[in-house]
Amino acid sequence: MEEFRRAYSRLCKESGAEPQETVLQQLHQLAQGRLDLATQSLTVDTCRALGKLLPKETLLTELVLSDCMLSEEGATLLLQGLCVNTVVRFLDLKGNNLRAAGAEALAKLLRQNKSIQSLTLEWNNLGTWEEAFSAFCGALSANGALRQLDLRNNQITHKGAEELALALKSNASLQQLDLRWNHIGLLGGRALVNCLPSNRTLWKLELAGNNIPGDILRAVEQAMDHNQDRQTAFRESQARAHVLSKEVRHLREEKSKQFLDLMETIDRQREEMARSSKASAARVGQLQEALNERHSIINALKAKLQMAEAALALSEQKAQDLGELLATTEQEQRSLVQRQAKEHRLEQQEAAERESKLLRDLSAANEKNLLLRNQVDELERKVKSQQEQLFLTRQELTNTTAELKMRAVQAEERLELEKKRSRQNLEDAEQLRFKEVEHMTRHLEDSERAMQERVQRLEATRMSLEEELSRAKAAALSERSQAEEELIKAKNQVRLEEQQRLAHLEEKLRLLARARDEAQSACLQQKQTVADAQTRASQLGLQVEGLRRRLEELQQELSSKDQEKVAEVTRVRLELQEQNGRLQAELTAQEALKEKVAALERQLKVISSDHREALLDRDSENASLREKLRLKEAEIARIRDEEAQRASFLQNAVLAYVQGSPLRTLSPQK
Repeated sequence: MEEFRRAYSRLCKESGAEPQETVLQQLHQLAQGRLDLATQSLTVDTCRALGKLLPKETLLTELVLSDCMLSEEGATLLLQGLCVNTVVRFLDLKGNNLRAAGAEALAKLLRQNKSIQSLTLEWNNLGTWEEAFSAFCGALSANGALRQLDLRNNQITHKGAEELALALKSNASLQQLDLRWNHIGLLGGRALVNCLPSNRTLWKLELAGNNIPGDILRAVEQAMDHNQDRQTAFRESQARAHVLSKEVRHLREEKSKQFLDLMETIDRQREEMARSSKASAARVGQLQEALNERHSIINALKAKLQMAEAALALSEQKAQDLGELLATTEQEQRSLVQRQAKEHRLEQQEAAERESKLLRDLSAANEKNLLLRNQVDELERKVKSQQEQLFLTRQELTNTTAELKMRAVQAEERLELEKKRSRQNLEDAEQLRFKEVEHMTRHLEDSERAMQERVQRLEATRMSLEEELSRAKAAALSERSQAEEELIKAKNQVRLEEQQRLAHLEEKLRLLARARDEAQSACLQQKQTVADAQTRASQLGLQVEGLRRRLEELQQELSSKDQEKVAEVTRVRLELQEQNGRLQAELTAQEALKEKVAALERQLKVISSDHREALLDRDSENASLREKLRLKEAEIARIRDEEAQRASFLQNAVLAYVQGSPLRTLSPQK
């Protein structure tokens, strides 16, 4: 490393620049194989000198240049020096604000360098320039040495993510990729997810802080887990292959040793055969015994091979059993889904029948209400006709009293009696109207209270629905909007009903006030006629005696008519009260039916939502079961391939051992 320091000073002086003291200190304190220049502001001359030294350096394996404030020219010079370097394994360029030129230099480095395995590019701006980043991604796709790449906080957009996805499809060496805190978004996340099935080496991909939905992140995690399992399986297969190769080499070595030993024994046997035939016969017997032992060994190996084939057949039988079990489970799930669909259709039919029945009941109640309203209108017309008849009788009475000529005292007394009676009748009528007005106001207040209670109940139901909807997930937003729309419709309907009822009651009040005004005007007219009668009483005093009897008869008829009128009015009033009571009962029944209909609709919505959630859960379970089945099938296929390879290796080893055994060559000679 001292030579590296002296070469750096020499190159700086040759270029007419002074070497940086901080760089010299770091080179003096240089650890074995690691050059750490982090947080050192490197000039262009220093970068040029280091770029010239790096191609020749053979001991440096780690180069740390994080937060060095590198310029575009300095970064390009350093990366050009690293292009032909074959020793550096770790390169850290964090926080150097690399731009378009830096991205192009990195692309050239990835195309030419075959030794860098870890590259850290955190806190740069590579993703801002799309063309340069596209060139970087193209170089990454062709690189076969890089294992770890850190691209955090590089302003990478969804287009850059798409370029990275294209690079990952053809890259076969990268294992770890960190893309946290960029601007990849939904489109970039989808592009990365779509490229992962084509990449079998990447087992770690970090995507936090990129505004990527959770389902895409879960898909990425599943793909990474799958690749990690694949890597572990590949490593295990490599380890097994290594063990098998060791065993094969060991067998070959043993076979060669045995062959050499056997050749030595053959030489010794030939020498001994030359000496004596007895020794040769004994030696042949020993060789026969050795041959028998080898035959027994071969038989044992054949038995092991048969056992391995039986184990392979057993594993295949297990795989078939698992496939049949999975088929039965899928059939059961399909039958369960069909049964649930039938139950849901039956429930929908029952709900539709209940709804149609309720609608028929509601239409019947509406028809009854219309009939009752028609009857009320007929009774009101009868009351009006009777009032007109009463008014005509009163008019006739006033005409007859106007024509009468009564005496002053008797006329005044009778007129006072008539006044008192009329006043009494007016007061009774006023009291009745006042009572009716009070009754109507009370009824109006009761209806307002009922409407307020209903509004409160609706508000309570709305609050409960809002609480339930606040606990629900993002998938239930549409249902909340529908519930709010239905609540608004219900409120509007209630308000319209209240407005209609208020308008109806106000119309009745106006009619009552008009009737009261008409009665008051009639009273004033009667008072005026009474005054006229008093003025003319003195003039008609002579005719009063002759018409007194007629007046008494008319009074009797009038009293009988008044009694009949009072009886008819009381009867009509009772009938109206009874009809009003029946109408109130019908209205309460209709409100109860409406509430029942609303409750049934809510129950139907809850049941439909529960059924939808159950279907979604079943779909997710089916998807997970299919994924597990696919993984099991892949694992079974892998196990089957491994067993087949192992059996073929063992069979080849046994055949090679049997074919290459020296005892096989000796047996024909015997």
